Amino acid sequence: MASTLAASYVSAPARKIWDLVVVGGGPAGLAVAIVAAEQGLSVAVIERRDFPPDKACGEGVLPPGVKALQRLGIADRFDHSTSFPFAGIRFIQEDGSAAQALMPSHGMGIRRTVLVEALARRAGELGAVLRHRCSVNGFEAKASEAVVYTTEGKIFGRLVVAADGLHSSLRKASGLDAAPSSRRRFALRQHYKIRPWTDFVEVYVDDKGEAVVTPVSDKSVGINFVWEDGVIEQPKIPVLASRFPALLARLGNAPPISSVRGAGPMARAATRRNCNRMVLVGDAAGFVDSISGDGLSIAFNSALILGKHLPEILKREATQESMQAYEVEARRVYRGYWLVTNGLLMIARHPRARRTIINLLMRHPGAFSALMSGAMRMMVSA
Repeated sequence: MASTLAASYVSAPARKIWDLVVVGGGPAGLAVAIVAAEQGLSVAVIERRDFPPDKACGEGVLPPGVKALQRLGIADRFDHSTSFPFAGIRFIQEDGSAAQALMPSHGMGIRRTVLVEALARRAGELGAVLRHRCSVNGFEAKASEAVVYTTEGKIFGRLVVAADGLHSSLRKASGLDAAPSSRRRFALRQHYKIRPWTDFVEVYVDDKGEAVVTPVSDKSVGINFVWEDGVIEQPKIPVLASRFPALLARLGNAPPISSVRGAGPMARAATRRNCNRMVLVGDAAGFVDSISGDGLSIAFNSALILGKHLPEILKREATQESMQAYEVEARRVYRGYWLVTNGLLMIARHPRARRTIINLLMRHPGAFSALMSGAMRMMVSA
């Protein structure tokens, strides 16, 4: 994968200025590259790591994200050897009691690297150019263009898209970084070779965090272990897994099949999503927590919103004012994610309330499914 994408950059015709310079070759950046290239715009994607870049991620794409992947033209590129449809979400407590909700349509579990590779190939097919092993050192907005300073020289663009993740250097450099949350949560992710035992995403909970199990193919599952800073002395996979005996019983002797990846602290915010010549997308624009599993859906739908407004933004020289419509619409979608995720965090952090609520939802599964469906409607672009 890396050599193919690197070659596509080398063989591309030289450009003095790109319509879009996308910083970050993850799902958010590549989704933007696709919607821009579909409109005939020239796009360069810069990624500091090898393609496809990996990170700790729950790897579940909820129905709004699956719908977005259909609009991006890659939803039909996967089968059960590379992805796995799931029907709902199940929360499992320490005593084994569980509440589950069916989704309005199927979600999709998929390895992040598989997803990124498919997005990258789609972007490349449309004419976007991808460059890996290239780090960004700075950004400068000028009247007629933006300059991105990289380890391989200057790249000029009409609009810079900051899709460089939780710890976005461009968000910080542009003065858009908001004060971090005082509550810090971290995650470690590991994949196991085992046939999924359910077509639900399972969230095992205790008073210190969660273990989110996502089927990602017909022969493997991914587990994202999440915990509050300071509550676990040695947060390593065996220690984190030992908190969930029911999960360990399910795994049995299943061998790990991936490198451990970590993420955090997860909560990040931006004062706004744009400034002159630059716009934030994906986790760079703000992230609450992985507990709701909505990060990918928000990233894809934000990219689609930006794509809708790109012609007007570029026509008006990518000023902050020209991006106001994107700001308003993206903020609306993010607000739904913020409300749902903070609500789940509040429940998770208060075990007594959590047990009461989950026990109530166990008795009213239809109401739980209706709540989930309503929450997902809030998180999709029009």
